[in-house]
Amino acid sequence: MGLAQTFNKLFGYNREAEQRRLAELRALTAEEKANRFADLIDEDDFVPSKTALFFGQFWDTFRKPPRQRKYVQKLDLNILIYALLSFFIKTLDNSNISNAFISGMKEDLSLYGQERNLFTTFFNVGYIVGLVPSQFVLNRVRPSIWIPTCELIWSGFVIVMAAAQGPELLYGMRFLLGVLESCAYPGFALVLGSWYRPDELAKRMTMYDAAWAIASMFSGYIQAGVYTSMNGLAGLAGWRWLFIIDGLIGVPIGLLGYYSVADFPINSRVRWLSQTEKDFSVVRMEEIGRKPPKKLTLKRLYNMLKTWRPYGFIVPWALFSICDTTSYFNLWLKDLGIYSVQQINLIPTGGYALGLVAGYIYANLSDRAGTRWPFLMFAVFVCFLGNLLLAIWNIPFGLKFFAFFCPMVGYPLWALMLTWSAEVFQDDNELRGLLPAMGSTISYAVQAWLPLLVFPTPEAPVYKIGYKFTTGLVGIEAMSILFFLYMSKREQRQRGMVINKFGLAVMAEDLEGLELAPTSGTPSIEEKNKVEIGASEKQSL
Repeated sequence: MGLAQTFNKLFGYNREAEQRRLAELRALTAEEKANRFADLIDEDDFVPSKTALFFGQFWDTFRKPPRQRKYVQKLDLNILIYALLSFFIKTLDNSNISNAFISGMKEDLSLYGQERNLFTTFFNVGYIVGLVPSQFVLNRVRPSIWIPTCELIWSGFVIVMAAAQGPELLYGMRFLLGVLESCAYPGFALVLGSWYRPDELAKRMTMYDAAWAIASMFSGYIQAGVYTSMNGLAGLAGWRWLFIIDGLIGVPIGLLGYYSVADFPINSRVRWLSQTEKDFSVVRMEEIGRKPPKKLTLKRLYNMLKTWRPYGFIVPWALFSICDTTSYFNLWLKDLGIYSVQQINLIPTGGYALGLVAGYIYANLSDRAGTRWPFLMFAVFVCFLGNLLLAIWNIPFGLKFFAFFCPMVGYPLWALMLTWSAEVFQDDNELRGLLPAMGSTISYAVQAWLPLLVFPTPEAPVYKIGYKFTTGLVGIEAMSILFFLYMSKREQRQRGMVINKFGLAVMAEDLEGLELAPTSGTPSIEEKNKVEIGASEKQSL
């Protein structure tokens, strides 16, 4: 066995074997599928109880038939829970620099210039450097290997930050942290989009995205607790203990990833799924039209860049990030001079809690409605309102609090956009992985220098340009979402696509032989799917 074959066996993929397996599963008749997946397919006459229907309004597994419920719960307990833990620690390790800065690090290290913005800049530069290359790595190395390994290494770098005696070490660690963390968000967005169906995906993508708010909340709670109970312990300042504790939290989470991350249905080798369940997962995704992964080459990347797709996604995605003003909230609170360090860390967590609730509501309603863009537009409006009020600035105290909370309520934009793109671009697995990486590259590239110009630290908390600038960008954000909607529908018409029974646009030839089991007393899948674009009431647009 050659070196390349050994590497693929241990860490990568066997594309030829995947194609053979996919061809075998596609060749199964409905009767063969019914026999092969008998333990995973429920009877057609299942009727959920009133209690299940009630709780099913909040989480879809409650109203699913027993076998489906057990299968999806298994995915949730492993893939989703680990994704939440991974994004939690990623956000915690990324955002703790802000908590440390206002909790004594500024004074201890004499950081009275632009150092706070430069910490963000160095992280962003590292993130930019790692984003797209990391997605190429994930096309060669399994997510179950690459992501947990990066998590363990970056957790070590976070602990090293506690030894800083000046800004120089922090600059270097923040850069490396950005490089390593760049694999996580787009990587898990791709993995989640490869296992869940349209009526399941937005809620889980939002739960994944909500780990940002949870981590931001816990960072405040942890720093408040550390400052109160550990400041001065063993001669170390509280902000140094924050880095140590955050880094130690990441180690067991990284180790868990080697077991929990399932890669993709066509090539998963996790122990918590049987081979029958893995085959069922492949057929389940084939039924909705979601294509399995293929080798990513520079030629394929070039062909992607010749279409509207990357640009239609990147513009709104990048603007979501560029217009985010949540990190300036605690600077205003500190400037007021009426709150303690603990209160400054804790007050913004109320906004993150609102973001969690809003994100769940957006996702649940969009899954049930089978459409994404109206909820995106509403979230953009909330962001616009908050930025507009902050641009005015001289407003009542309570209204200013409301304005700072608004961008946090509008934060779930990312999850809905990821869900929408996973459905519109479900015919290209690699594109779905590259898009958030490319969009984040642009946004982080802009954020590496833009805050220095429009949100300079010496002006805090009253910025001459900042909030006026972001208010205008949010307006462009809204137009870019409508552009994505128009172009996706235009592409579907041009390609002669049809809407399948899940509300997703697919090519007509992709509908052949996709039914998991025969049905009785209901229309055939062919009859259900002979629907022209625009005629379905459950489009995923």
